[in-house]
Amino acid sequence: MIVIGAGPVGLLMGGLLRRAGIDVEILEQRGHGSGDSRAIGVHAPVLAALEGSGLTAGLLDQAVRVTRGEARAQGRVLGEVRFDRLPARFPFVATLPQSGTEAVFSEAAPVPQRGVSVGALRPGPEHVEVDTGAGPRQAPLVVLAGGPRSRELVYRSTLAHTYPDRYLMTDADVSDEQAFEQQDARTAVVHLEPAGVLESFPLPQGRRRFVAWDSLGTSQDPSSADPTSRDPAAQRDRMERTLAAHGQPLTGQVSGFGVRRFVAPALRDHRLLVIGDAAHEVSPIGGQGMNLGLLDAATLAPLLTAWVRTGTAPESELRRWERARLRSARRAAQLAALNTRLGRPLTPTADSARRGGVRLMLGPGAGRAFAHAYAMGFDAEA
Repeated sequence: MIVIGAGPVGLLMGGLLRRAGIDVEILEQRGHGSGDSRAIGVHAPVLAALEGSGLTAGLLDQAVRVTRGEARAQGRVLGEVRFDRLPARFPFVATLPQSGTEAVFSEAAPVPQRGVSVGALRPGPEHVEVDTGAGPRQAPLVVLAGGPRSRELVYRSTLAHTYPDRYLMTDADVSDEQAFEQQDARTAVVHLEPAGVLESFPLPQGRRRFVAWDSLGTSQDPSSADPTSRDPAAQRDRMERTLAAHGQPLTGQVSGFGVRRFVAPALRDHRLLVIGDAAHEVSPIGGQGMNLGLLDAATLAPLLTAWVRTGTAPESELRRWERARLRSARRAAQLAALNTRLGRPLTPTADSARRGGVRLMLGPGAGRAFAHAYAMGFDAEA
């Protein structure tokens, strides 16, 4: 069997199959790991799904357990999200850099064959033909987990909805408990300001990830955006000023990114299956994109194992898997779209209405449902 892609989803897929005794190879175009990434949170359904494999313990050895989140505006708390009050096996969000997640999954996975580019995939009833730069290959089953850029290998239309929003991101040192408005190490903070959102998430080793709405990088027409918006020095200056307004110094590198939405019409073509961002891409504002892919892999691996062992495709189970994962992706995309809209700059009147709306959403009754949604409680595997 071949898995295409050595990001966290591909590594998990390869590791789960290998653990089940399946002969599997991982092909990866990049010559090295992903390095910096926007994906840092592992949610409760993923931790529960991976507990039996031992991978959850490896993740939790490195991660910060975020038990609550706060929404703030103009220095005041609008409401809180309490993950630690949810009836879940793991009532928190585990945060760690994606490189740490990949390191844990790499311990169980076969070593990826790096520098292998895939030019075409031709699925058929008996095998899948894989065209690579090193020549053609055949495999009885292929799982595509190569991210957004790989989806053109499968889908005729790969058009994604592109949001006008752009964001700046950095990981910064927080030297003591008094830093960043006296937030403790297990609390995530979302500042909803008139000028746009600033998010802050705890990371291991006394660091936090900050994500800020970027005014100069944002435009309905990308060609009309400020020409200095992508300049690294200008991005750093904007992020530095944003953090300084909250008493937080800038200590790390700054990167910018945009957001898109894509949900595929199907995840299977004969013996070819598509998981992760290749199949569904949601705004990272909300932190569920990587988790969707990890749950794709965790729930697909037993079905592929049964297929290989028996020589017969578990058709009804595969159809149920595909429906459930697409339903979960659509729900996550809707929540991510709401998060993106909530974080945009607003006029004073609209900003006041937003503050009132957030207070209601995070108030008694509704707040528990909101926490349930943000913890991926509406995923089919929750």
